[in-house]
Amino acid sequence: MRPTVLVAGVGNIFLGDDGFGVEVARRLSEVDMPDWVRVADYGIRGLHLAYDLVGGEYDLTILADATSRDEPPGTVYVVELDTPAQANPPAGEETAAAARFLDAHGMQPDVVLNLVAMLGGEPGQVLLVGCEPAALEHRMSLSPVVERAVDVAVRAVLDLLDEHGPPSETHPVIETHSVIERHSGIGNRW
Repeated sequence: MRPTVLVAGVGNIFLGDDGFGVEVARRLSEVDMPDWVRVADYGIRGLHLAYDLVGGEYDLTILADATSRDEPPGTVYVVELDTPAQANPPAGEETAAAARFLDAHGMQPDVVLNLVAMLGGEPGQVLLVGCEPAALEHRMSLSPVVERAVDVAVRAVLDLLDEHGPPSETHPVIETHSVIERHSGIGNRW
């Protein structure tokens, strides 16, 4: 059976808490996953992630990444990301957009999704399991509060996979609000 769900850890392990998504992917790789789920550590390889999404083989992509939403450090949340409505940037922005896409080591989720659209792909539903970083400095370890948040994020991803179910079932769009309500008592705000 081919995987229909991609769980992608992204981030730079050399910038402290930016390595959050990579650590989530590492821990999930130790879990016995069903064959319809692919867990991958993309690190800073945003271009590779974009090309993997262009084929449209995934019904659902779950990105794990450190992302600031002006919450307390260590806050974990689930957000559904908007996919670009059109592949072409507005007139006059083609050069700026192309320059952003050429920085293969600095591609944020929105840039990856825009590149997928520019290449004519459809990524399907994309959810972000994000964590508010505490320290984005040159070091190879997570801050203690973000380290603790990794376990919360792993549980969130596993719950999302339970909601999605195997590919033989009909897949409704996952309502992220149900995940938010269910995890509101964990101690980290979603």
